[in-house]
Amino acid sequence: MSITKEKKTELINAFKSSEKDNGGSVEAQVAVLTERIRNLTKHMKDNHKDEHSKRGLLLMVNRRKKLLAYIKKRNPAEYEELIKKLGLRK
Repeated sequence: MSITKEKKTELINAFKSSEKDNGGSVEAQVAVLTERIRNLTKHMKDNHKDEHSKRGLLLMVNRRKKLLAYIKKRNPAEYEELIKKLGLRK
């Protein structure tokens, strides 16, 4: 359900905003959250009665939604590029 350390580092390197960024930028946080959401969604398809994981999934989706709203308010062009890269909102 969780992502590996290597995958997380790979995502952070792909979406970091500056050379000094270690994963704290909003874009990197959204990328990591998206990967975790995708993994947990697969888990929920097999284990639909897992209420605790369902709550965790909803919390992650809401957190990503807030971060995306912040990016959209700050820089709409960057927001469009990010959702295109992540494959969100078809």
